[in-house]
Amino acid sequence: MTGSNQMKLSFSARSENEAFARVAVAAFVSQLDPTMEELNDLKTAVSEAVTNAIIHGYDNDPTREVTIEAKIERDTVSIAISDEGNGIEDVELARQPLYTSKPELERSGMGFTIMENFMDHFEVASRMGGGTRVAMLKRIESKKALYN
Repeated sequence: MTGSNQMKLSFSARSENEAFARVAVAAFVSQLDPTMEELNDLKTAVSEAVTNAIIHGYDNDPTREVTIEAKIERDTVSIAISDEGNGIEDVELARQPLYTSKPELERSGMGFTIMENFMDHFEVASRMGGGTRVAMLKRIESKKALYN
């Protein structure tokens, strides 16, 4: 595939929509013919970002919306997941492995670490009371290229 393609999706901040977000991004990225490992990495990173938006950004308020924007350019997919919720007071602290602002929910505090490890590029922008945007990039090594 050459050129670029893009999509934008907004949905209610409900935990049951996390699976929907995974499937939607996987379907969009499937045009690049990713390996199962690449697809699982993307789906896991999307799950973590969406779950963070719902739980931390909106405190499970289903009247709010999470937005996913994805763009494919050549062999690279960029994904941005954003909310207009609480924001993160200290992004660097939140990125530390095992840190969680909601220990009472038995959160592992590994969401950002997982996203960072499964993607080629990862960044977080946040403003207190103004929401959070997680941007990720992943280069897809097409299975077609592996067998030619």
